[in-house]
Amino acid sequence: MERYKGRPETSEGREEKEIQVYDLLDRLQIEYDRVDHEPVMTIAACEEADRALGIQICKNLFLCNRQKTKFYLLVMPGDKALQTKQLSQQIPTSRLSFASGEDMEHYLNVSPGSATIMGLIFDPENQVQLLVDEELLGQPWYGCHPCVNTSSLRLRTEDVFGKYLEAVHHDYIVVQLT
Repeated sequence: MERYKGRPETSEGREEKEIQVYDLLDRLQIEYDRVDHEPVMTIAACEEADRALGIQICKNLFLCNRQKTKFYLLVMPGDKALQTKQLSQQIPTSRLSFASGEDMEHYLNVSPGSATIMGLIFDPENQVQLLVDEELLGQPWYGCHPCVNTSSLRLRTEDVFGKYLEAVHHDYIVVQLT
């Protein structure tokens, strides 16, 4: 698996939403490395991309409250397990569960297996609250998909939680997951 600097040379065979991510990152002058790979549906399947990028891609979970009136994108280290009770107490909300694939498509324009912080560019009305495990903020690099699970990116953490989130008008809540 080969690592590339920046966007693909051509948009041929790429989804429009992936190209929109590259367009925004380039416009914001955020540098990134990219690897292309077969579709990956789980964090475990990302190991080869992790090695190629020299990082661990983040786990991204799309959650909602019981009433489906509040939606959350949780980003956390890939090796951590989610305990919804622990998270619920910190945000605070009760009865968190995984949101449906249809809701993920509606709010973030991504399908299951492709959830990513980059999907926030498709949430201009801020209907999705970003939750970030504090451990990620201390890492120099951040790994994620560009709204498709056939490529993975490595970006500077400070660029993601600074320039990128400012540009998409999203803030975040820091959570502590054990």
